[in-house]
Amino acid sequence: MPMTSENSTVLTLGASAPDFELVDTVSGQRRSLAELKSDKATVVMFICNHCPYVKHVDQALVQLARDYMPRGVSFIAISSNDPVKYPEDSPERMREEALRVGYPFPYLFDETQDVARTYGAVCTPDTFIFDGQMKLVYRGQLDDTRPNSGMPATAADVRAALDAVLAGLPVNPVQKPSVGCSIKWRD
Repeated sequence: MPMTSENSTVLTLGASAPDFELVDTVSGQRRSLAELKSDKATVVMFICNHCPYVKHVDQALVQLARDYMPRGVSFIAISSNDPVKYPEDSPERMREEALRVGYPFPYLFDETQDVARTYGAVCTPDTFIFDGQMKLVYRGQLDDTRPNSGMPATAADVRAALDAVLAGLPVNPVQKPSVGCSIKWRD
C-alpha cells in the first residue's frame, strides 16, 4: 500500500470548489456539490474502505461531522479508487462500510476518477475545506495521528480550520499535507 505525504498542487488556497455530480452509494441517488454545499463551510474528504489510515480515523470523521453539522457545516466523502483492482472499494462495499461505520454524510463514488483529479486529491484520507463562498481555505491532514501511533484520531487540524471559518477568522495558511494510501488510479 503506497503511502504519500503531499499537498495538492491543483487547487491552491483561495481556489473555487470544482462542481461535481456523483452517485451516493447509500441512497443510490446522484448528488451534486451545488445541492450538498453549505453557506458556512463545506468539507470534501477523499476516503476509501480498505486504507488503514482511513480505518484509523473513521470514528473521528463520524464525530467531527456530528459536532459540526449542527453548526451548518456540510460534509461530503468521496471514494475515487479503482474498484476493479480494489474490490473492497466498490460502490456496494462503500454502502456497507458507510452503514457499518455510521457515516452521517453522503459517501459518493467517483467512477471516472475525474473529481479526484480535478481536486488534486493524492491520498486517502485527503481533506479540503471550503468557506461559505466555496473558496478553498484548508487542504491537508485531519490531525497528527497515524495508524499504530498510539494516539487517538481527533481531527484537530480540521477542527481548528472549521472553528476559524465559523468565527469569521482567517484559517492558518501553514497546513500539514495529508498522509495516507495513494489513490488507486486506473491504468
